[in-house]
Parts: sequence; structure tokens; C-alpha cells
Amino acid sequence: MLSARMNAVRIHAFGGPEVLRYEVAPRPEPAPGELLVRVHAIGLNPPDWYLREGMKDLPPEWRPHPHFPIILGTDISGIVEALGEGVSGFAVGDEVYSMVRFPEMGMEGAGAYAEFVSVPASQAAIKPANLGHLHAAAAPMSLLTAWQFLIAVGHDEPNPVAPRPHVPVPLDGKTVLVNGAGGGVGHFAVQLAKWKGARVIAVASGKNETLMRELGADEFIDYAKIAADEVARDVDLVVDAVGGPTSARFLKTLRPGGALFPIFPLGFDGWAEAEARGVAVSAVQVRSSGAQLAEVAPLLHDGTIRVVIDSSFPLAEAKAAHERAARGSIQGKIALTVA
Repeated sequence: MLSARMNAVRIHAFGGPEVLRYEVAPRPEPAPGELLVRVHAIGLNPPDWYLREGMKDLPPEWRPHPHFPIILGTDISGIVEALGEGVSGFAVGDEVYSMVRFPEMGMEGAGAYAEFVSVPASQAAIKPANLGHLHAAAAPMSLLTAWQFLIAVGHDEPNPVAPRPHVPVPLDGKTVLVNGAGGGVGHFAVQLAKWKGARVIAVASGKNETLMRELGADEFIDYAKIAADEVARDVDLVVDAVGGPTSARFLKTLRPGGALFPIFPLGFDGWAEAEARGVAVSAVQVRSSGAQLAEVAPLLHDGTIRVVIDSSFPLAEAKAAHERAARGSIQGKIALTVA
């Protein structure tokens, strides 16, 4: 019989990595339509530390006001322990992976940094058999972000800071520049663009060049040596995985009729310039999708898409994992393991 308690990492107030507490918490029960998953590994993503800090870069009226304590995190891989009422398509003992409740993300305390997580069945998929839990947990948010930007949105929810609906563009035979190619979303964007037949220019720090070539990049630009926006021209699509106010600098690299996809469009101020240049700018708010995780699973299973791990930490050392994230220059993903 399962204990009603579990170990989890919770925060009782917003702040730096020091607010992360490894402690005993109530174990969730699966509601109707949910799975109870015994977590084996957890993937870290920027929204984890954004929420930990209170989403301080958002306008005040958009910032969260949760009921503390809350459990951070969305990305998990583990084994189904129990089924809620009405669940079909899964069985106890199935190995699954998921991006859980994003963008809601822990607002009701039910995040991923825990030994057990309740997961809406519609947000889970069978884990690729050739992928261990560590690599499977590191995939969901970053891979779904790249997928929804480049392949298929899969939902009709707008990005609240992007004025236009997002529409992926054809990639076969096109030139795609990926800025921030060494990071979580970036290394998946490189691979998906290459899979779809694009010529890919990867922009990252010099330490990533060998990896980028292995992942299929046709050209590599070390941003520490030269600014990509000063040398790249006639590009069909720029995927800026760094995003923010600096994304507008890539408009001059694009041919008329090209497109710019800033992964983080908050602060982008180049809308008028983009229109003048004949460039489409759009972004999507990534949302949980078990169907899309199931669709991409064969690509992970056969190695078409690789998951790169920067570093991993035990769940009890989540503070150290967030400190690693704060140092930046992350190659791929950071993950937590659960004993």
C-alpha cells in the first residue's frame, strides 16, 4: 500500500535557489482522467526558475499569486502507479513521459519535483523504449516547444505577448538559422529543421561546434567571435531560442518573405521593421500535449532526435541544479533523478 506522503522539493516563498526545500509533502491522488506516476527523472526548464522568482519579468498584473507551498516543474518520466476513473490507453506499469500542466505549471502545488505526480492522461505518452528515464524527462517542454514552433502548433491558444497567430513555415530546401542552438530548445530545433530537409546554420558558443555538427548543422557561427546578424544573409527562417528584446537584430538577416520565430517574444520591438521588410514574426505559447509526445516518440526511439544532457542532480539537490542553470552556457538540458 502506498504511503500518503512523499518526498518533494517545494518553495514557501519566491526567491533564489535557496528557497527550494527538499521535504515531506502529501502524495497526490489521481483524479478522474489522470494517472498517478512514480517519477524516475525530472527535466528542468527556464519556467521553473522564472516561477521560483515570482515571474518578476512579467507585468505586475500577470504575475502569479499562488497558495504556498508549491512544487515546481513540469517534465517527468516514470512508471504509472495507479489510474484515475475513466482512464483508457494506459495501464499500471506503463513507462510514460509528460509535460505536466503547462502553462498552469504548479499553480495548485502539483508540480514535477516530487516522487509522485498526478498527470492528466491527455498530457502523457508512452516513453520511447530506447530512451532511459533521464533523457525522456529532459525532452518534453523543449521538444514540444520546437515542435509547436516548427512542425505543428496543435492548439488554438494564442501567445499573450505575440499579436499574430503562429503558423509554421515549410522547411524543405530552406535555410534556417537557429540562435541559441546549444540549449534545450535550440538543439531540438536544429534537429527538427534538418529532419525536415532544411539547410541549418547553428549559432552558439564555440564549445558547441562539434555537437552541432553531430546533430546535423551545415554551418556553425561562434557568437563569441562574430555576431551572427552581421554575417548571415538571405535566410528563410530564424529561430531565436534566446529571444527577448534582441531578436529584432535578426530581421536584417532574412530575405523578404522570410520569418522570424522568437521563442521568448516578451520585449520584442521590431514589429514595424518586420512589416517594412516583408518578414513574418510570430510565436506560440507551448502547451502540454500527450498526442504530440506520442507523435515524436518514434524519432526519439530510433535516434533521429537526440536528447543532450548537460548535467544531472538528485532530487534532493534541486538547489544545486538551479545554481547550475544560473551559471548559463547550458549544453542541452539539466535533469533531476529520483531514487
